[in-house]
Amino acid sequence: MLRCCAFLAALILMGFTAFEAHADRRVAFVIGNSEYRDIPALKNPDKDAEDVSNTFRLAGFDVFVAKDLTKLQFEEQFRNYLAAADGADLAVVYYSGHGFQIGGENFLIPVDASLKAAADIEVQAIKLDDVLGQLRSKSKIQVIILDACRNNPFPRKDYWLRDQLIAAGGAGLAQVKSSLNTLIAFATEPGAVAYDGTGDLSPFSSAFSRRALAPNQEIRTVMAAVRRDVVKATDGKQVPWENSSLIDEVVLMRRASRPALPPVLEKVVPSGVGPVALDLPEPVDVDGGAITVSIERPPALGRLMLDGKPVATGQLIAGKDLPRLEMDVPKGSGAQEEVDMLAYATRDNWGGESQGILVFRVKNGEGAEGQQLVASLEAEQKQAVLERGIHIAGAAEAIENRDIAVPVGVGPVPLKIDFPTKDPAVSLKLASYPATGTLSLPDRTLSPDSSLMADEVDYLRYEPQIGEAKPLIVGVEIRADNATSKQATMKLSPSVEPCDREAGEPLDLQGVVPGLLPNEISSNAVDVCRAAVKAYPDVARFRYELGRALLAVGKVEEAKKAIQEAADKGHVRAVFELGYLNATGTGMPANRKQANTFYEAASDKGDPYGMTSWGRALFNGYGVERDTGKGLDLLLKAAAMGHTYAMNDLAAIFTEGRNGVPADPARAVAFLKAGVERQDMYSMNLLGRNYLAGTGIEKDPKQAQSLFQKSMDLGQPYAPGSLARMYRDGVGVPQDLAEAQRLFELATDRGDQSAAYDRAAMEMQRGDKADQAVAVRYLAFAAALDLRNEIPDAKATLAKFGAKAKTAALKQLRGELKSKISADGSLNDQLVKTARAVWEQANPRRDLF
Repeated sequence: MLRCCAFLAALILMGFTAFEAHADRRVAFVIGNSEYRDIPALKNPDKDAEDVSNTFRLAGFDVFVAKDLTKLQFEEQFRNYLAAADGADLAVVYYSGHGFQIGGENFLIPVDASLKAAADIEVQAIKLDDVLGQLRSKSKIQVIILDACRNNPFPRKDYWLRDQLIAAGGAGLAQVKSSLNTLIAFATEPGAVAYDGTGDLSPFSSAFSRRALAPNQEIRTVMAAVRRDVVKATDGKQVPWENSSLIDEVVLMRRASRPALPPVLEKVVPSGVGPVALDLPEPVDVDGGAITVSIERPPALGRLMLDGKPVATGQLIAGKDLPRLEMDVPKGSGAQEEVDMLAYATRDNWGGESQGILVFRVKNGEGAEGQQLVASLEAEQKQAVLERGIHIAGAAEAIENRDIAVPVGVGPVPLKIDFPTKDPAVSLKLASYPATGTLSLPDRTLSPDSSLMADEVDYLRYEPQIGEAKPLIVGVEIRADNATSKQATMKLSPSVEPCDREAGEPLDLQGVVPGLLPNEISSNAVDVCRAAVKAYPDVARFRYELGRALLAVGKVEEAKKAIQEAADKGHVRAVFELGYLNATGTGMPANRKQANTFYEAASDKGDPYGMTSWGRALFNGYGVERDTGKGLDLLLKAAAMGHTYAMNDLAAIFTEGRNGVPADPARAVAFLKAGVERQDMYSMNLLGRNYLAGTGIEKDPKQAQSLFQKSMDLGQPYAPGSLARMYRDGVGVPQDLAEAQRLFELATDRGDQSAAYDRAAMEMQRGDKADQAVAVRYLAFAAALDLRNEIPDAKATLAKFGAKAKTAALKQLRGELKSKISADGSLNDQLVKTARAVWEQANPRRDLF
């Protein structure tokens, strides 16, 4: 009979639809810009950002929230967000602040923008299309929501856009073409202006926060409701609008989990002793809502009671009352043990439903044997209550005051709590959710309202937010039916893996640290990155960083293998690096066309390094048919991501005017200043030259000297030569030939061919007092370092010296080598080859680009 009942229970359970869940990765970047510096502040965006970020947090998103961002802060936080969004199912950007259009292009305005000069829009504002392009390369579905449709508050009305001066639009934002699986929502229709409203929130943000929390509503339904609310709130003056190419459903507030409860339980019930507690566990809604219970199949041998009143079939009772449910079996039942069954359904507010089954055996509770049975059951119940209290106390102890180190950027990390009970009546309610990052189980992401069952706790995971290093507190309330609950807290401490610290790359959109230049990578990096690859074999970033570390110590073949493996596993910067190795002939014959193939692939994935190198190739026709427009556009996109070498390339283009792009030295200076603001030592040297010559900016030798000095202190190769020429010529500083000589020699050591030539020239200018071997030495370095043949006079001048000076210089150079070098070729060829070997032996910096 018991087997038959169990089989029937299984059949009933099969009638309920199975719900297969998985923990989607959903990431949101919420920005509120209110406190503008050069224009009037906006009253709503700060509050909008706070309210909307809370909305996304309640929906289980990993939320990056930022207020009053400068352009540099936007770049940094957007890169962190993109690293988190890499491979995400849904990536959202919500922006509240100033925004307007120029030539059909939409721009979001950081709080430090002044937009006084024609070039300022390119270096101070954020192009919406660039944001969307990056999201497309990272995520499956993209959603951008803009409460930024305001008037242009800046007095200037024309700006550089690519190769033309374009007038700024007067009002609102322009329509945007979205690619597949993208939704772009605006607070109002294209070309119109949105209102701030009378409250703390804008009408649009207020409606969105309210409507987005509706459970299981598809986003297009949500936006339709937002539109109705805003139209009503503004008397029809503002009509929100969106452009959608979604082919997948997007639900912001998911409430699809079923109430959690054990599906089949067994219980012994004595007859003839009055109502007996069934000890059914309280169903838990993992999403935090209320639960109702209805009896689907009542027992045949008795009746159900709650607080002394019978419970009828189909009658709804609160989920919290289920543990008090009793069964009254009349006398005479169970004389011979009988089996009965109770089936009940639990339902939450969101439409989730679970089936519970209780299979019980009815035994005679009369007479001495019955009294003994009742006593035994009461003892078991008391023991169960005692054990449950012990379970709760032990569970609290297992969690309380734990400090768990969680590495950043390796995906969800198991917390390994080792929970001491699997009691189905025990559950955990999240009392305080970590301020950043996400808690999850393998089948779902948890939100601040979530609960989880005792048998799920050991699977609890946490993924820290990239860019955050502060410890976070997680608080839980441990509960069991109506018993007393206990509170417990634990600390989660995000930590950066040593490999990231030792070999992380700047501007790596799949990285987690600001990064190091190649010459800053220590020899220790190889060991720590090998350990990281072993510990996290599926994290491609560590293989790439191992490749960087191996290159730094000269193990080129091993480095190529690690970089190729990283590229094969999807690390985009590794794809760029393969291009760089081909372009420079590092460990292989130089192959510009093959390099371009890798550069293009990295560029298509949004990598700023790839965009710079591919854009440079297209603009100049390096190994590819020239496409000036596309090349310029890619360089501008890379510069918008904070890539300073793209800024320097653009400065060179705008200073001279190249390939049909008009010269505008002031525009060039704007990009160099942007590079200096990002602490780029090359931009410092180039801007110093502009100050020295008065190109695009008022002449200022003191400012030039300061920039050259700072650039030199940072290790820039050409800055010592720039400063040396000031001392040589007495421009802006007292003439000091000894200091000029020292600086030219330092620049030569760093690889500056022009400085080597100037040092030789200084020596030759001494006339009869000149040391001809020294002059020959530096001419040899000038020729050896001049890979682009920019100083043809170096070889020509070297050829004019006599054999005695050349032999002396060659002997000295060979004496500096640790290994022998072949002595074939002319004396001039031997000098150049040996000078090159001396320079390479010194392990010069291998620069980023």
